[in-house]
Amino acid sequence: TTGSYIARFLPHFASNAPLFFTMNNTDWMTKAHSMGTSIMAVRFAGGVVMGADSRTTTGSYIANRVSDKLTPIHDSIYCCRSGSASDTQAVADYVKYYLNVHAIELGDKPLVKSAAALFQRLCYENKNALQAGIIVGGWDKKKGGQVFTIPLGGSLVEQPFSIGGSGSTYIYGYCDAHYRENMTKEECEQFVINSLALAMARDGSSGGVVRLVIIDEKGVERKMIPGDQLPRCVFEG
Repeated sequence: TTGSYIARFLPHFASNAPLFFTMNNTDWMTKAHSMGTSIMAVRFAGGVVMGADSRTTTGSYIANRVSDKLTPIHDSIYCCRSGSASDTQAVADYVKYYLNVHAIELGDKPLVKSAAALFQRLCYENKNALQAGIIVGGWDKKKGGQVFTIPLGGSLVEQPFSIGGSGSTYIYGYCDAHYRENMTKEECEQFVINSLALAMARDGSSGGVVRLVIIDEKGVERKMIPGDQLPRCVFEG
């Protein structure tokens, strides 16, 4: 009843003790760094465009507002990381090491699919211990630009575009409605920027700046779009 509900709090009122402003909620001191995030990759005719926000959280605390979630794996292969920051960093380091050894054995640059297969094997065989969602993108001379997704659980899917992270749930409809085949590099860049800006506007675990990496036959180009230069996606009337 209402009376019993109020009675439980009467000692707090009598002693003037605060009800909510306590130091017991210190999850930021004990929780692991999490990349509750928005990541994305899109394939175009000559390569791929990959993008990510830059917010890293520790519980409800923003531990890093300008983190880099686009990790180089080889000369023309990158990955976008979401999930546990430590898990994804460790997996990416392992894949980078094995892929470099593989490239030495080949005497040539490795295939994007080889990098994705390494990520898939590590994530699948350790799926009960890892919290890692990975998007692998890159260019090779055999198949050009490619995008692979390794979600939680360790499956492997090749897609024309992929989104991931907590912010992705807000933009599935937008991406399905605005994606077109055979977009140019510039159109893909704008598509990624608009999608990530929308995810960052809605998702409390995404924010900061947008980082882009464009990979094609010529090499790798990196860009950074500050938060105040992103498209305004939310009505603030």
